[in-house]
Amino acid sequence: MLGSLLVGCEASLNLEGVAQEMDKPIRRTDQFQGVASNGSTIVAVGSDGLIVTSAVNDLTWNRKDIEGSPSFVDVDSCSDSTFVALSIDKRVWISDPQGEHWLPTELPTPEDMVDVSCSPTNDIWTVGSFSTVLYSSDKGKSWTESTLNEDALLTSIQFLDAQTVLVSGEFGVLSKTTDGGITWSAPEYIPNDFYVQSAFFKSINEGWVAGLSGKILYTNDGGLTWNTQVTSTESPLYGFIESNNRIFAYGDHSTILELSGERWQSIPNAQSPVYIRAALQLTKKTLLMTGGSGALYTLDVPFRDMKISQQ
Repeated sequence: MLGSLLVGCEASLNLEGVAQEMDKPIRRTDQFQGVASNGSTIVAVGSDGLIVTSAVNDLTWNRKDIEGSPSFVDVDSCSDSTFVALSIDKRVWISDPQGEHWLPTELPTPEDMVDVSCSPTNDIWTVGSFSTVLYSSDKGKSWTESTLNEDALLTSIQFLDAQTVLVSGEFGVLSKTTDGGITWSAPEYIPNDFYVQSAFFKSINEGWVAGLSGKILYTNDGGLTWNTQVTSTESPLYGFIESNNRIFAYGDHSTILELSGERWQSIPNAQSPVYIRAALQLTKKTLLMTGGSGALYTLDVPFRDMKISQQ
């Protein structure tokens, strides 16, 4: 009898809310890792095969769930308007300019690759563990591999021009090439084994690196010396973006900072306290921010009278 009573009291499962959430192009469970634009189309990528696209002039998102649910860690746009994305399973994905069709290619390396970038001449570059650098000049058909011979994870890659590339990462490793990757400089080391989450250089000499505990370091001599700049946060910082001659940093707990002289000031952000993993300039006054828990939103950044760099 007791068993019958318990069965009789059991409520029917209402899945209507779940179905409504699954029909949305952006979901609370989405974890975005990268965003890029080719001037016409925006592509944002994330874990579990997540890709969303939108026209730049009309932020209406269309969702794609890639078969096999690869976990995407980064995306970039190329000068020929195609997109390139990196998944954690050692594959690079190349799409058409609309971000509609994605074709994967296997990376010929046992190393874990974590960042991808497209050069000004449409070469695909990716960096990762054991200070490994891979690049392809034929859209992934063949790859050239090199290493700095450091047991360190490279986390950041930046092109200053087609031949000048800077890479940085774990243990404060920083190196550059001025001949398109044929040779690399002996690594410089940022003090105290600084773990570089992201780096941004305005020139071969002047740059910033961000890391854990809200720390940002600055160099004006190409990494020979570094100075700590004051920030208003202790949250990990994951990236930089230059927008209309202004420099912003972003990271965990919806943290957004702007460089003012030699200090970084907080930008008001009403969004929930999630991590911000990537950012994109939409207009002179508007950024697109993306990250955890389905964060994909615009942020207005009013103009201020600020000195951006130090000489």
